[in-house]
Amino acid sequence: MNILALNCGSTTIKFQIIETDRLRIAADRDRCLASGLIEHIGDSARITLEAEGRPKESSIEPLADYRAAIDRIFAWIACAGIEGVRSLRDIHAVGHRVVHGGERFRDHVLIDQAVLAGIEDCVELAPLHNPVNLKGIRAAVELLGPGTPQVAVFDTAFHSTMPEASYLYGLPYELYEKHGIRRYGFHGTSHQYLADRYARMRGCAPQAVNIITLHLGGGCSACAIRQGRSHITSMGFTPLAGLLMATRAGDLDPSLIDYLAAKEGLAPPQVEALLNKQSGLLGISGLTSDMRELLHAATEDGHHRAALAVDMFCRRVRHYIGAYLAEMDGADALLFSGGIGENAPEVRRRICGGLSWFGVALDDARNAATTGGACGEITTGESRLKVYVVPTNEELLIARETAAILDAGKS
Repeated sequence: MNILALNCGSTTIKFQIIETDRLRIAADRDRCLASGLIEHIGDSARITLEAEGRPKESSIEPLADYRAAIDRIFAWIACAGIEGVRSLRDIHAVGHRVVHGGERFRDHVLIDQAVLAGIEDCVELAPLHNPVNLKGIRAAVELLGPGTPQVAVFDTAFHSTMPEASYLYGLPYELYEKHGIRRYGFHGTSHQYLADRYARMRGCAPQAVNIITLHLGGGCSACAIRQGRSHITSMGFTPLAGLLMATRAGDLDPSLIDYLAAKEGLAPPQVEALLNKQSGLLGISGLTSDMRELLHAATEDGHHRAALAVDMFCRRVRHYIGAYLAEMDGADALLFSGGIGENAPEVRRRICGGLSWFGVALDDARNAATTGGACGEITTGESRLKVYVVPTNEELLIARETAAILDAGKS
């Protein structure tokens, strides 16, 4: 079947059309028929579209809102001449990334009115993401008709296996019971994909996977995966917690929120905006949130704050790796993924350079060569803790989970 995997972010939409089913998944022979990315929605949007066997199309167009972006994607699908997709009728199901499922959705589900209402109820937990996820779902239903199955694949679902000791905060327990205040974790589709990919690479059962996964991009998170299940992850009640990120502060003393509000004369929403959009790599460097530009400024221009931002980023990642190795009593491997994790050998070198006590022996040549979508080990044969670069593919995970939901419904 042809599944449209729709990944709606706060200002971007990524999608793939993937031919898959139970047999293709088992054989790791899913086929990507088309893919695309729309960035900077609400402004002059940058559009990249690609169908199998055809040149990539790139353009900049005014797209005022998410509905305009969704309409643009579906119009292209209908007339692009994608192999096996003569019209929208050849899209057999849609899998939607939904960022927050709260405690209600502990697994991925077929969407109906009750599920839509449940996603609506989680909007206050993810106000930047769940509303656009809902827009994507409603647009797909309208454009494809009610007969096309729609599946919600929740970012938080993979982390629903965390034990209480991992997800609870040191607050009065009744606040968790009343308001659901707890660690939820995010990037679940990426961490789940990486766990599955590692099991396939190593030829082992999913329950034999004991690894630490690092999703390092604009948003960053670490996850300790024990016996194939999320055991603890760095993001918390919101995606703000944990690692230093492009524009997010990551972990900090909670007392700083009131202190900042008083000293800077900021209202709570303004403090939240500062922590989410003006901090992290951008806030420390004062230059940019782009790791490539920071590395250049630090090494070529000797820019102190750029170098400081890179150093803080790498230190925070090492901190979590060390904590998670202790939490798990060791691991078999460490996996780098995401835009930074996949394409910044210097960042990987700096992170791994502080892990020799744990038995990490980086192979500099392998590390330098593993970029641009390459997948492979970057440690020497003597390394006790193996390190891999594994490009993530959240859309493939979304498509596979959608196919599994539909297959389970048929059986």
